[in-house]
Amino acid sequence: MKLSEVLIRPVITEKINRQMERSSRYTFQVGHAANKLEIKKAVEDFYGVKVEEVNTMVVPAKNKTRYTKAGLLAGRKSSYKKAIVTLAEGDTIDLFVN
Repeated sequence: MKLSEVLIRPVITEKINRQMERSSRYTFQVGHAANKLEIKKAVEDFYGVKVEEVNTMVVPAKNKTRYTKAGLLAGRKSSYKKAIVTLAEGDTIDLFVN
C-alpha cells in the first residue's frame, strides 16, 4: 500500500490532545486494509520518529437523523479504522505546524 492509502489524517480531540502531551500517543485515521506493520512503517517514514507500539480499532458506523424544513432526513455516518501510535521516549510529532 502507498503511504497516502495507509495514513488518511490525524484525529484531534481534547482527549487525544491530553494523550499526546502526557504519553506521546498519537491517533490517526487509517485505511481499512492497513495492518499494524504498514501503519508503523508509514508513521516512521512520514514523520521521522521511532514507533514503539500500534493499537488499531474499527469505529462502527452510526445512523444520523436531522430535522429540516423539508422534513426528516435520515442518513448514515460511515465506519472508519483508527490507529493509536505510541512513540519512543523523547520523540514528538508537531501536528499543528502550518
